[in-house]
Amino acid sequence: MSKSGTVILSVDDIRKEAAKRLDRVALNFFNDGSTDQVTVHENTTAFAKYRIRPRVLRDVSQADTSVTVLGRKISFPLSVSPAGIQAMAHPDGELATSRACARRGINMGVSSFANYSVEDITSAGLAIGPIGFVMQLYTMKDRALQERIIKRAEAAGCVAIFLTADSPVLGIRYNEWRDDFRTPAGLGFPMQDKTSDMIQTQTHDDGFVAFNSEAHSWAYDIPWLRSRTKMQIWIKGVLTAEDVMLAREYKCDGVVVSNHGGRQLDGVPATLDALPECVAAAEGKIPVHIDGGLRSGADIFKAIALGAQCCWVGRPVMWGLAYDGETGVFKMLDVLYGEFRRCMMLAGCRNVSEISKASLGIARADGPLARL
Repeated sequence: MSKSGTVILSVDDIRKEAAKRLDRVALNFFNDGSTDQVTVHENTTAFAKYRIRPRVLRDVSQADTSVTVLGRKISFPLSVSPAGIQAMAHPDGELATSRACARRGINMGVSSFANYSVEDITSAGLAIGPIGFVMQLYTMKDRALQERIIKRAEAAGCVAIFLTADSPVLGIRYNEWRDDFRTPAGLGFPMQDKTSDMIQTQTHDDGFVAFNSEAHSWAYDIPWLRSRTKMQIWIKGVLTAEDVMLAREYKCDGVVVSNHGGRQLDGVPATLDALPECVAAAEGKIPVHIDGGLRSGADIFKAIALGAQCCWVGRPVMWGLAYDGETGVFKMLDVLYGEFRRCMMLAGCRNVSEISKASLGIARADGPLARL
């Protein structure tokens, strides 16, 4: 039950509670996508076209939702995306998220735009229990700073770099421009060595342009990263089979099918719609993860059935933080865990490996369910 007396049963309940607590500018920043909001909307609605084909009279008394991801066993196939500026949702920001992830037994991504250092974030989670971390990275103009971030992340125990590949520039985000969005006073970006005073001199868009390199490339960035770290290298922001093939060619360790939560190029496919061709192109040689639009345990089930090894969530974390800090994030994760476990059992799956394309059908306009 929320502080206002509202019973919290779903991620959407948490979203509604967060909307009561966030100011308009922060809410717009967290919730909006780019341009006409087509992709951010379709990320969520894409799941509705699929129907679950349950098998009955299966003994699911020992149902096991756990999977092994990034070298460690997690409680179910979900992790927290490397979303930035979490302290705008709650003062404890990424520290609260890290503790909640450790309590729920899942992995966490750390953003280059985190309001706390990777050292503090990892320490917060590890003080609770075992937890795995990845460090999100952009291709930066200041390569020396980029290398320092890599070294700090590796020393703090991160197991992988998630190289964001879909952002040579920021997408066209009307509300950020209308609101003259700037990171709130008092919040810094310690991974970039930027204080609040430094950040306040620029809009979010101007700060990104000054920091990020448009000259990123497969041929330069992947070998450069390989020469500087022993961490795994994943490509985040892949939507096509062609780029999965390039990830394999450059011996990347995995890909995340992502459209940046619909915040970059509007009109690209929903991640769930891009997932099947990416899984086919991977041919089982590299793992494929997905983020974008996941709002229920059934959504996680559908993404796993279409070939994702693990799902990642971002906006629900912000809503959880705004709702009730660490407790709110844990509640959100626990809702998704409970829904996923129950969905898996009702579908007749005893473990995650039993979830497959055979578990899904697709709704047809003429009525009959089409098998995949």
